[in-house]
Formats: sequence, C-alpha cells, structure tokens
Amino acid sequence: MTPTDPSPIRVLLADDEHLIRGALAALLALEEDLTVVAEAATGPEALAMAMAHRPDVAVLDLQMPGADGVRVATRLREDLPECRTMIVTGHGRPGHLKRALAAGVRGFVPKTVSAQRLAEIIRTVRAGQRYVDPELAADAISSGDSPLTAREAELLELAEDGAPVAEIAERASLAPGTVRNYLSSAAAKLHAENRHAAVRVARERGWL
Repeated sequence: MTPTDPSPIRVLLADDEHLIRGALAALLALEEDLTVVAEAATGPEALAMAMAHRPDVAVLDLQMPGADGVRVATRLREDLPECRTMIVTGHGRPGHLKRALAAGVRGFVPKTVSAQRLAEIIRTVRAGQRYVDPELAADAISSGDSPLTAREAELLELAEDGAPVAEIAERASLAPGTVRNYLSSAAAKLHAENRHAAVRVARERGWL
C-alpha cells in the first residue's frame, strides 16, 4: 500500500466460535484495504474491544454469550456511532433481521457467505450503504411482524431460563399478577400452551 492510498478499514470480529473467528480473521487479512484490529468471543467483550480500538466496522455474530449481536449493535450505535455494524449469522430468522435493522445494523448476511463476498460487504457498509441477504429479506417480508409488545417480549426473555413468576416480577420491577397477565397474553398471541412453549415459538421465529 502506497502512502497515497486511503487508510485501511479497521474491523472488529466478534464470534464465540474460535475456529470460525480465526479463519475469518486470516482470510480478511489477505485483503489489502482491511485490517482486523480486534477479536471478541462474547457480547460484553465485543463492546469493550470496540471502545478500546474504535473500529470502522464491527462484524458481529448474532448469537454470543452475554449479549447477542443486535444488543451489541444497539449499544455501539449509542456509544460509538461512527462504527458501522453488521451481523453474520448461522441462524437467520426473519425476526432477527427486523430487530437488527431497527438497531441500525447496516449489513445482515448468513455465515455461508464467502470471505471475499464478506470483504465486499464490509466495504459497502463502511461506505454508509446497506446490504441485506436477498433470501433473508424475502423471508422477513413474507413472515409478517411480531405480534408481541416490547414488554411481552422482555418478559418472555426473562422467562426463558425457567425462572418462576415471582423472580421474573422482581427482575422486571412488576407485580407477579401483572407478569402473569403479560405472559398469558404472549402465549395466547403465539398459540402456545404455556409461557415455556411461547418462549420456544418466539425464539424460533426470531422475535426474541
């Protein structure tokens, strides 16, 4: 790279699968205009690395321990707005795409994408444009929106680990009866027999 060339695009890679993350880093390193400045294995680590290294683009796995890619993207939009974010996922449910776009994510691609194509998408995102995998976009359009309110989705997430209603109520700062009403409403909307089944349905459709 000559002195007149533009600065390389600084990239953060976040994926809890070490082998995938390492392979991506090695392949992207072959691109002259890209530099992987940091790697992370969890959501909190991705946030810390982003604040420390201030990358131009954060490539985030959707499902990571501690905080998923969409939550990391939401925080980065608030704390590091100059950093563009994109999601690379092996679990591309339509609801995930809608959540990602609402969080300001600029790219949403499946893990089946080639490293060369990923590099092209990173450049696209860095330039301020958006890229969404066409098949995921088509699925999202045909699937419709989540019927859950924000509060119902929040309480279903709190119920996901099997916590009793009293504990969920304490964590959400709500009365137990109110929590039961929200969970019952969510289960009815999802045609699920109980809150545990409702969590499973909502998770499968990408609505959590």
